[in-house]
Amino acid sequence: MNLKSYHNIFFIGIGGIGMSAIARFFSVNGKNVAGYDKTSSQITKDLMDLGIEIHFEDAVKNIPISFLDKNKTLVIFTPAVPKAHTQLNYFIKNDFIILKRAEILGKITESTFCLAVAGTHGKTTTSAILGHIMAHVNATSFLGGVAENYNSNFILGDDKVSVVEADEFDRSFLKLSPNIACVTSMDADHLDIYKNEEAITTSFAEFSNKVSDTLIVAKGLPLKGVTYAIEDKADYTAHNLQIHKGKYVFDVTTPTSIIKNISFYLPGKHNVMNALAALAMADVYGVSLEVIKERLENFKGVKRRFSYKIKTADFVLIDDYAHHPTEINAVENSIREMYPNEKVLVVFQPHLFSRTKDFVDDFASALSKFDEVLLLDIYPAREKPIAGVNSDWLLNKINTSQKKLTQKNNLVKDIKNATAKIVVMLGAGDVGVLVNTVTEILLKEQSYEV
Repeated sequence: MNLKSYHNIFFIGIGGIGMSAIARFFSVNGKNVAGYDKTSSQITKDLMDLGIEIHFEDAVKNIPISFLDKNKTLVIFTPAVPKAHTQLNYFIKNDFIILKRAEILGKITESTFCLAVAGTHGKTTTSAILGHIMAHVNATSFLGGVAENYNSNFILGDDKVSVVEADEFDRSFLKLSPNIACVTSMDADHLDIYKNEEAITTSFAEFSNKVSDTLIVAKGLPLKGVTYAIEDKADYTAHNLQIHKGKYVFDVTTPTSIIKNISFYLPGKHNVMNALAALAMADVYGVSLEVIKERLENFKGVKRRFSYKIKTADFVLIDDYAHHPTEINAVENSIREMYPNEKVLVVFQPHLFSRTKDFVDDFASALSKFDEVLLLDIYPAREKPIAGVNSDWLLNKINTSQKKLTQKNNLVKDIKNATAKIVVMLGAGDVGVLVNTVTEILLKEQSYEV
């Protein structure tokens, strides 16, 4: 396929975090870009500011006339779009060339030197850190989150080197052809796709076999490659970890040298692991350790990854994307590390009925570690309800006395009535939008100074 032959690129699900990065890529490269999404968001607003035409009603009449020429238009869709989608079926019926997001990302990066970050947890932060480091060599990065340094999920560079977040959902990462790749974790997830943990392991093994040059893996994973770990024997080891004035300071031993006193501002040892993975990938590529150290020290983070919305001496509100028990545990550990003597309230919005069903006991265990729990209704995303699977079922399994179901319109009141000084809002659904509303109201009513 020759991408240069297509003047128009139409996206179905353009507001998705991965889709929007690709839309930005085509826009800055002179293509005529348009698309559909289910709802308006900050992402769609930002794309529209670039001149991209977006509509929010699934109807053929809303497709711009210039995009109805199948010889000039390439259609890209996300697997999250339902099969009954009217516009998608129009393009299928009329023999347009239609690619999944992963397929087009594979096409874009196949002629580049590609660094890919995979893993059930940590890949977004790791790829954002790596993208920030590799911007030094003018790499183009497609991220699964908004990097604070760039206020974007897309870092524009040249067409020689690319950084991509390799998504295991729907086995998308098997469409990539990475030169250097990393696997951060392989926990059970997306069981609506994979059915069991063995299938996930098999898929990651297939991904590792596609790596042409170097595979880097967190120590302990059942894959052969260059290893990394904290305070443990590995090819890349972070050691002498200290917390100093709200940041980590640590040393790293590589296969060939030692670099001392790296400063890194993201909380939690899991983020040190993410930084170490990015360091290893950049080092293998050939970026100097001194440059890597400098880039790590000025990395600002990823939106919705332990993002402070309010931070005062009297009250702290944190926003995080965590939607899997492992991720919730990592956030809780980070908060306890930063605020060891404070009570912590978690506001959690479960994401997907199937995920809640598959991991209900693990969710309950993770949430029970907090001092207070406010549980929102399950965010369905692409799914229909499953009988008996609801937030009340999960709540009954949580082992803490200070817990309750809440609704969005009662959330601010419930937070204000809580006794915890530290509040964290977690989830992958529209809680990411809700947290902004909560922040605005609390700042106005309580006169907090951020």
